[in-house]
Amino acid sequence: MRLSVFLLLASIFIASCGSDTGPYGNPHAPTFNLAGSDQVAIDIADDVMEAMGGRQAWDTTRYISWNFFGRRSHIWDKLENKVRIDIPSDTLSMIVNLETKGGSAKQKGKLVTDISTLKDILESGYKAWINDSYWLTMPFKLKDDGVTLKSIGEGKTTLGASADMLELTFSGVGVTPHNKYIIYVDQESDMVTQWDFFPTLGDTTARFQSPWPNYAKYGDLMLSGGQIAGNKLSNIKVSQTMSDDMWQL
Repeated sequence: MRLSVFLLLASIFIASCGSDTGPYGNPHAPTFNLAGSDQVAIDIADDVMEAMGGRQAWDTTRYISWNFFGRRSHIWDKLENKVRIDIPSDTLSMIVNLETKGGSAKQKGKLVTDISTLKDILESGYKAWINDSYWLTMPFKLKDDGVTLKSIGEGKTTLGASADMLELTFSGVGVTPHNKYIIYVDQESDMVTQWDFFPTLGDTTARFQSPWPNYAKYGDLMLSGGQIAGNKLSNIKVSQTMSDDMWQL
C-alpha cells in the first residue's frame, strides 16, 4: 500500500526534492549517508518523524526525562546539550556536557575531585546516555549523522503485524558503530513497532527482538514506554522548563 502511494506521488516528490514532510521538513543530519541510503527508506523515515509529532516538535522540545529500566534516571537538556544522570544504587549523580564530555559528579554526598576518577565517571555516564536515550528516542534519529538507512521490504513483527522493514547501520559515530538494527514500521500508523538488534554488521541472527508498545503523547511528542525487552522505561516527561536546582549537585 505504501509503495502504491509512493508511485502515485512520484511526480510530486521529484518537484519537492523528496526530503520535506511539510513546511518545516525533515532534513537529514550533515553526515547522514544520503548516497548509501535508498529513497523508499528515507520516505518511510520521514513518515515516522511526522507520526511521532513532527520534526519541528522534536527540534523545539527542550527537556526529556525518564528512568531507564529502574537503574538510572536522566534529565536531558537538548538545547544546552547536557544531561543529568542519577544512579541510586551507586549513590551517584553527575552532570555531563554531551559535547565535551566534561562535567561534575557527586558520590555518597561528596563532589568527585580526583581528575582521573571524575573522567571515568563522566565517560561511563556519557555511554549510558548514548544507550538509554536510544531506547527512548530512536524513531527520531533515523536520519542522524553516520546512519545508512535501507528498505529491506515488508515483513511481520513477532506479534504478526505487517510492517515495512528498514536496515539501520552506522559509520564513525557512537560508542558501538558496528551495531545493526532492523526497524519495523507499521504500515497504517507509521509508528515504529519493533526493532531487532544485531551486535555486528555481519550477524544474521538478532541478539534480541523487542516491541515498541504503549505509545503516549508527552508534550508534543509520541514516545513509547511500557515493556521493552522485558524491561520498562518509566517516569517519562517532556517539558520546556526545568528548575535550576536540577543542575546543581
